[in-house]
Amino acid sequence: MAKQPGLTPQSEDFSAWYNELVYKADLVDLSPVRGSFVIRPYGWSLWENIQRELDAMFKATGHENLQFPMLIPMSYFQREAQHVEGFSPELAVVTHAGGSELEEPLAIRPTSETIIGELYAKWVQSYRDLPLLYNQWCNVMRWEMRTRPFLRTTEFYWQEGHTAHATEEEARAETRQMLDVYATFAEEFAALPVIRGEKTEGERFAGAVQTLTIEAMMRDGRALQSGTSHYLGTNFAKAFDITFNDVNNEQAYAHTTSWGLSTRMIGAIIMSHGDDLGLVLPPKIAPHQVVIVPIARSSDEDAKARVGSEVARVAEALREAGVRVKVDDRDSISPGWKFNEWERKGVPLRVEIGPKDLAAGTALVKDRLADDKSSVPLAGVVPYLIEALPAFHDRLFERARAFREERTREVHSYDELVEQVERGFAIATHCGDPASEAAIQEATKATVRCIPLDGLPAGDSRCVHTGRASGYPVKVVFARAY
Repeated sequence: MAKQPGLTPQSEDFSAWYNELVYKADLVDLSPVRGSFVIRPYGWSLWENIQRELDAMFKATGHENLQFPMLIPMSYFQREAQHVEGFSPELAVVTHAGGSELEEPLAIRPTSETIIGELYAKWVQSYRDLPLLYNQWCNVMRWEMRTRPFLRTTEFYWQEGHTAHATEEEARAETRQMLDVYATFAEEFAALPVIRGEKTEGERFAGAVQTLTIEAMMRDGRALQSGTSHYLGTNFAKAFDITFNDVNNEQAYAHTTSWGLSTRMIGAIIMSHGDDLGLVLPPKIAPHQVVIVPIARSSDEDAKARVGSEVARVAEALREAGVRVKVDDRDSISPGWKFNEWERKGVPLRVEIGPKDLAAGTALVKDRLADDKSSVPLAGVVPYLIEALPAFHDRLFERARAFREERTREVHSYDELVEQVERGFAIATHCGDPASEAAIQEATKATVRCIPLDGLPAGDSRCVHTGRASGYPVKVVFARAY
C-alpha cells in the first residue's frame, strides 16, 4: 500500500503516524491551553455521531439525560477517601472569582460522583424513588502531565451515567448491562472487537467495588481501555447519606453505579482501523459515508452541467435513503488531490462521475479498504452503495478481529510473557498479588488489562510470575496500553 504524502508509515513509528494524522485529517488543532485541543468540525461530527447512537441506546435502557454544574466544592472530594486519593493529583481548582478569594475552593469537574451523590441524597427518600437512572453529556478536566489528542487530554468530552438502586443485585445488573451497551456499540457501530472484563484491584476506579471494562487492540498491538462501568457499592451512599426507607420501612443505603465512554473512543477508532493512507472510518459513525467527486473540466460548461446534474441525482437519492453523502465540487482543487484528501479522512466509499462515465452509463466506485476501483452501472449505483456500506462495516470488523487474534497468544512462562507483550496480548495465569502485578509492569510496561468475563479457565495452572496458584478463575490479559 502506498503511503500518504507527509504521513509517517505505521511500521516506522506508530506514535508519529498517529500524532501527524489527527492534524492532517482535520480532526483537531492545538489550543493555547496546555494539554487541551480544539476539536475541528470533522472530528466533532464524528463525536456527534457516536453521541447520537449511544444516547439512543441509553434511552432504550430507560435512562434519562440531565446536567450538573462543572464546579464542585472541594469539601465534597474529602468525603470518600479512596476517591479523593485517586483524583487529587489531577484536580484543577478555582480559588478566586469575582475579584476576590473564594471561601471554599471549587474543583473543575474531573467526574461527578460527589456532586451527584449530594443531590441523590436529597432526591431519594423511599424505595419508591428508586432506581434513579440518569446520564449527562459534558466536558471534564483532569490535569494530565503527558497528553495526546483524544487519548489523554487535560480537557475531554464524555458521557457519565450515574444510577442508584435499592439492592446490590440491581446495581450489579446495571453495571453489567452498561458494559454490554458499550461492547455492543464498539462492535456494531465502531467495528471494534473488544474483550469484556473486570479490572484488578489496583486498576479499579477510585472508590469503586468493581470496575468492568472493554479493552481493544490497536494496530501496534497495544491495548486501549475504551469504556468502563463501575459498581460503587454503598461507598458513595455512605459518604453522602443516600438513604431510604426500604420495603420493610427500615433505613438502608442505596447501591450506586457510574459508567462512562469518552472522546477516547475516537482515538480507538483511529488506531484500530487506520493505515498508511490515513483514517479508515466505520460507516455507521463516519461524518460522510459516501463522497462523490464530479470530474469535468471547468472550461467545458456543457459537460460540467451534465455531470453536475447526474451527481445531484445520485446524491439526492442517497440522502433520501438516509446515507450521509458529501459532494466535493470544489473547482480550485484537482481530482487527484481530492482523492488523497478523502482517503486520508477515511471516507468508506468514493464515487467518481465524469463525461466518459456518463457516456458509458457507469460510475467508478472506490472502496477505502480496496486497492482497485469498481465500475458500476449508473442506474444501479445507489442500491450498490447502500448495500456496500454494511458490507464495509463487516469487513472492517473482521479485519480488526483477525489482527487481534494473530497478535494474541496464551503464554505459560514469564519469558514467554515478556516476549509476547512486545507484539500484542498475552493470556496468562496470574496469582492476583498486586506486588507481582506492579513488578511485571515495571519490568515490561505491561499491565493486567482485564480479567475476561468469558476467559480461559485457570484450572490448576500456576502464575507465570510467582509460580503460585491463580488468584482468578480465568487467565488474564496482559498488554502494554495507552
